[in-house]
Amino acid sequence: MTTAIMNENKDAGLVPRITGLLVLEVRKSNPNGDPERESSPRQRPDGKGEISPVSVKRKLRDLVLEKDGVVWQDVKTTLAIEADEKFQILESRGRIRDEIIKQMEPTNGRLGQAFIDAYWDGRLFGNTFLEKGEGGSDTIRSGVAHFGVGVSIAPIDIEFSTWTNKSGVEQGKDRGMAPMAFRVVKHGLYAVPFFVSPNLAHKTGCTKLDVDLMLNLLKHTYSDTRSVVRSMVEVVHAHTFTHNSRAGSVSDFALIDALTPRRIPKEDNDKPSASVTEYEIPTWDGKYSIKDQLVRDGASQTFAQCGEYHDYAL
Repeated sequence: MTTAIMNENKDAGLVPRITGLLVLEVRKSNPNGDPERESSPRQRPDGKGEISPVSVKRKLRDLVLEKDGVVWQDVKTTLAIEADEKFQILESRGRIRDEIIKQMEPTNGRLGQAFIDAYWDGRLFGNTFLEKGEGGSDTIRSGVAHFGVGVSIAPIDIEFSTWTNKSGVEQGKDRGMAPMAFRVVKHGLYAVPFFVSPNLAHKTGCTKLDVDLMLNLLKHTYSDTRSVVRSMVEVVHAHTFTHNSRAGSVSDFALIDALTPRRIPKEDNDKPSASVTEYEIPTWDGKYSIKDQLVRDGASQTFAQCGEYHDYAL
């Protein structure tokens, strides 16, 4: 689903400027455990749930890492990706540092060209692996794509329960028990902002194909990386707005505010939800459409006049 507006400032081969928002529904699951609270779902002091940017990027990396998986094979076909070796994952177990350092050696006068050519997550998200190399300001620290902290729209209720194991896991015991091991959010709707800025693409080597891969993986982020405690998390919307100008055409905050769901009725703002029907969920078109809204009070342009929209969850 896209707007009919053509983007006159966008070259099809260049990394675009993007503002996005993931809307996630959580049912009886732990979307992101907090290691400082025995892996209980992350929760802010105001009672709202939280999802770290690192956890979202980890799932995207895992989907790309699993080259024999159906998700990679499907997206690879869709995007006509020919060389798997150009989409390796730097942040993976078993990496050999000496080999990576060798890839960092200059090629054709560019520091770390072999390194840049090999690692998708290095090109897209940036990394600090080069910081010990020679080159100073040429080292890659900040990437092109960034995820913000995900926060639930309303406070969450966390449910604790004890799991048992018919066969014992300890020597001398014929059964096992894990007290309070199952820690899940009963229900929640989360908003996770993300951004793509082309400003550092020339330094990281990021391409539009790298960005397109991330966008096409968004709907698989949770449905194809399930675990025992994260079995029911779904990407309801993957709102993606491509600015007319690669330098930005509209306030990121204005767009995110317009697309962020609202708890209904308002007097229940401080109460946990039990269903997605307890929210107004803005979309580009439809009942709560933002397409023809002015980007700011007093502004002359609408969101539709500032860029193109696509929902990568659909």
